[in-house]
Formats: sequence, structure tokens, C-alpha cells
Amino acid sequence: MLDIKRIREKTEEVRQGLRDRDADPALVDKVLEFDARRREILTVSEELKGRRNTVSKQIGQLRKAGEDTAEIQASMRKLGDEIAALDAQLAEIECNQNTLLLSLPNLPAPGVVPGGKEMNAVVSVFGEKPSFAGFPPKNHVDLCTALGLIDYERGVKMGGNGFWLYQGDGARLEWALLNYFVEEHLKDGYTFMLPPHLLNYECGMAAGQFPKFEEDVYRLTEEGFHFLLPTAETALVNLHRGEILDEAMLPRRLFAYTPCYRREAGAYRASERGMIRGHQFNKIEMFAYTRPEESEAMLQELIRKACKLVEGLGLHYRLSKLAAGDCSASMATTYDIELWLPSMNEYKECSSVSNAMDYQARRGNIRFRRAETQKLEFVHTLNGSGLATSRLMPAIVEQFQLPYGGVAIPEVLRKYMGGQATLEPGASPTSRNTP
Repeated sequence: MLDIKRIREKTEEVRQGLRDRDADPALVDKVLEFDARRREILTVSEELKGRRNTVSKQIGQLRKAGEDTAEIQASMRKLGDEIAALDAQLAEIECNQNTLLLSLPNLPAPGVVPGGKEMNAVVSVFGEKPSFAGFPPKNHVDLCTALGLIDYERGVKMGGNGFWLYQGDGARLEWALLNYFVEEHLKDGYTFMLPPHLLNYECGMAAGQFPKFEEDVYRLTEEGFHFLLPTAETALVNLHRGEILDEAMLPRRLFAYTPCYRREAGAYRASERGMIRGHQFNKIEMFAYTRPEESEAMLQELIRKACKLVEGLGLHYRLSKLAAGDCSASMATTYDIELWLPSMNEYKECSSVSNAMDYQARRGNIRFRRAETQKLEFVHTLNGSGLATSRLMPAIVEQFQLPYGGVAIPEVLRKYMGGQATLEPGASPTSRNTP
């Protein structure tokens, strides 16, 4: 959430930040209206409480002197009723102000351009688009089906649209990708986490997904509000919710493996069939807690790590910096790694690396004590996919397909595949098998 002091003191800057990401700047005025009224009532309430404390002492002294205090006590009861009414007003105003503050998105970081997706900028490109001389390339759905890697039909039969079933070499390749990512993150000294898949409402609030995006998660309603995590970020940002960290712990580098569960809003495009968009997929998530002055360096570290993983697979991709309006609500800046999908003739994101700065930490009340000053400060939080697999599999089979219908396995994955170098037609069961 945004700092109310920043909203008070740099009001126009906050308004402009909201405009840059296509949010309503008028919300700032509503927040300030509540804030002014809150402070006004708080001042009156504190004055009355001070008067009550003073008179209460006087009553004690008068009683000791044997004087009648009935009239004064009656006036104090009346004063108490006034204070209670003011406190009730204050609680209501603070609730309304907090609701508005929770609805405001993060402000863009310096250097993030205004506007939406059309203003995203390509920062770098790795490799070249594959060429397929002498044979017509296939799309990943046909390739995965012919090679018996994915059973789309039975996936839909079991889970409905947006689900698929890995099988045979497809399941092994998926697991090889995850092993590759885990091994690389461990080499870099990141701590491996396996968080719960069911989270409580407070987790969604701290991450910045609730209350606005409650409908995007799979909610379980039998016992309170629990939901299936949409990404491990939602869990990891809550690891230290409500805590004060020792500065010596920072920066804290983590990564987690989880399936991710998402209710994708809207209709799928015909071109996004197969594994491009789904309700469940596997992902390794990187996460970091840092001091404010370290967060930009950590952002660059996470970007380099995600890029290195894709480059290790030998895939052609581009790195893009998102415009303010294309960043998610909690993030001040985001970079996307986008894989080339030949059959779609476009790039598809497989990793987003973002800096939330102190936005999530304020929502989750995550602070550290500065050793030099003993002052409490909010940490900065950062996250990045390292990596999500659901678009890597399509990119691998499409970019590395061979003229006869096989697919070359990236070299870094072969040790996890028992030394296997290619995916061969007929090597795995196919979705056309009949019981």
C-alpha cells in the first residue's frame, strides 16, 4: 500500500503516478478527505481524553477532601459518551480510508514509462528466430500429441478446458526442467522453500491481490476463506508478515517450487490452445527481501538469473521492460522474458521479474531494524519466475523440432532424461490410445 505521508506531502506526484498506469487519480482526493477528517476528529478526541484524565485526578483529590463530586462525575459520564461517539466515527473513517488505500496500485518506479502494453520496450534479444528449411514446421499441440508428450483430450476430460496431462517423455521433460531450475538456484545460494498450496485471506491482502482480484483465485469456502495459491510469490511475501527482521538477514534470497492455480478471466484466443494459457501449471519462483538501497541491484540480479536459465536451454527470447499500465497492481517495475513461438508468430512471456519496493511490505507490515540507527524501516520485496514451464515446453518442441518429426532435447536437460538426446515419434503413449 502507499504511504499516507507520501500522499499528503507529494500529492501531485502520486496523482501523476496513478495517471501513468491508467488508474483514477481522483481516488487520492478521497483518501485525503478521509485523512483530514480523521485527524480533525482525532485532535478533538485527544483533547477530550486529556480533559477527562485531568478531571479524574481532581475527583480523587476532592473525594479525599470530603467534597461532593456527583455533579462532576455526571459531566464526566457525558464527556465519556462524547469520546465514545468520536471514537466510533474515527473507527469508521479509518476503515473507509484503509479500504481506499488498499485499492490504490503501486506507483511506477523512476524510468518506467506511462501507458499500456503498446509502450513496452524491448531491452535485449538472445539468439535468432529458428528457420525451418526443407520442411513445414508444426505447432506444439500437434508435436506434443504426435510424440505422446501431452494428452490434451484426457486432460480436458478430467479437469475441463485449460487443463492437460503430461505423460511419458513429456512428464520426464517437465520434471527435467524443474530439476534444472532447482539445481541452478541452489548453486547461487538461494534457499529452497516448499510452501503450502492453501493460503488464507491475509496472504492475498499482503501480496496486493486482494481485495481487488479475489475473483481470480480458486476459493475454498468450507472453513473460512482459503484459496489455492496463484503463484509462490503470494506465499513467500507472507513468510515474514508482521515481523521485524534483523538487518543482518538482508538481503534474503529464496526460491520455491509449486503448481500455480489460476482462474483465467475472459475467453481464450484460438491461437492460445494447448499449454499457452491454463488453470494449473508448474513454476519455480524466485523471491527476495532487501533493504531499500539494495532493491535495484537485486532486481538486476533476478533478471540476469532468469535470462541465464532460458539461455542455458538455447531458446530464442527477448527481454522487455513493461510500461506502467502493463505492470501488475503491486509492482513498481517489471521486466518480461518472452519466448518466440513460431506457430503463433509472436513472443509469449515465460518469466516476469518485478520490484514491489515497499508496497507489499506496508500491506504485510514487514520491517527491519537498521543496526546503525535502531530505526524501523520497511523492507523491499522482489520476485521473478525462475521459470514457469507451461510456455517452455511449447517453445522447446517448436524451436527444436526436426524435419522427421522428432525434437532435440536441450543439452542441459539430458542428464535428467537419462542421457536421452531427442524426443522420438512413437517413444511415448499418445492421446489416441484406446482403453
